[in-house]
Amino acid sequence: MDIQILIGFLLTVSPVFELRGGLPIIVEFAVRNGVSVWPYFLVVLVLNILVIFLLFLFLDYLHGTLMKTKWYSVMIGRVLKRLQKKVGKVESRMNKWGYFALIFFVAIPFPGTGAWSGTMVAWVLGLDRLKSFIAIATGIVIAGLFVLLFSLRFFHGFY
Repeated sequence: MDIQILIGFLLTVSPVFELRGGLPIIVEFAVRNGVSVWPYFLVVLVLNILVIFLLFLFLDYLHGTLMKTKWYSVMIGRVLKRLQKKVGKVESRMNKWGYFALIFFVAIPFPGTGAWSGTMVAWVLGLDRLKSFIAIATGIVIAGLFVLLFSLRFFHGFY
């Protein structure tokens, strides 16, 4: 496996970049080498969707135990304070739009609005896990298609 693909996959599961950072790197590799981008695109989607499941699993079962340790509670306390700002915005929209608000929140291809943030928002709001999973996964697919189309158009201009 090429190192560029590995970097793209690692960025895909990272909390800041997600598929918004990993997919363009992979698309550039595929376009430059004349290979199909679709298998890579599907792997990126699966990896990003897998993050939802793993994060819910972690938050539901391990977070409470780890909050008893000082280093974790200090570090995560800061993250949760920043998350509260996003939760307020999404919560008001959730009351009006329901789970479509979560889909749109995740689908916007900007940093900080992906699977990690969407899952954290759903967890903090105590939303139904299955409905949240479906909404976040739908948002990931929409964001993935936006990023894929933009990246293909961008990199085809170079190669």
